[in-house]
Amino acid sequence: MDAKELRNERLAAKLIKSLNQRHYDAYYCRSNDDLLNKVKELIPAGSTISWGGSASIRDTGITQMLKAGDYRVYDRDDVNTQEDKMRIYRKAMECDYYLASVNAMSEDGVIVNVDGNGNRVAAITWGPQHVILVVGLNKVCRDVDAAVKRARSVAAPTNMARFDFRTPCQADGVCHDCKSPDSICNYISIQRMSHPAKRHIVLLTSEPVGY
Repeated sequence: MDAKELRNERLAAKLIKSLNQRHYDAYYCRSNDDLLNKVKELIPAGSTISWGGSASIRDTGITQMLKAGDYRVYDRDDVNTQEDKMRIYRKAMECDYYLASVNAMSEDGVIVNVDGNGNRVAAITWGPQHVILVVGLNKVCRDVDAAVKRARSVAAPTNMARFDFRTPCQADGVCHDCKSPDSICNYISIQRMSHPAKRHIVLLTSEPVGY
């Protein structure tokens, strides 16, 4: 085990202890294959599933695996009209399992998300029976203030670079605390604990996934 792997093991152990104290289930996945296998293990065949817009969920291959499996999947990317997307958002609130990534997490297990429409933070907070959160160790910050700063100053500008939206951070990659109608920082969620207990399952991964 090299120095980076040892550091990741120790950080993951610390996070899992903190997350368990906050009533989450939490696991450390040492590779992408471990992550995919854990997701498959957690979700029973026949479950209804949806997810938020997440580079982590997509880039790790989770969405592709679930769509090829024995599940009923609601994916907003499978529809074209805004009306149909809204229907998927509402279906997601009733799913057995909802998957998402997070924008940042403090070293003591507080989760921070920023959202444009609010559908992702809404589903994480209330609705689906189970929520699986994929968290790369690259998103772990010293404390809540640093986590909020990361979400606003790193995750949001990087996400905006993918879209043809008109915000100051899309132009220069720096948060301006703007009031643009295209802002994706309309809702900021700080989640201290999982309620009901064990509703949220956190999958920590050593892979530097997402933004």
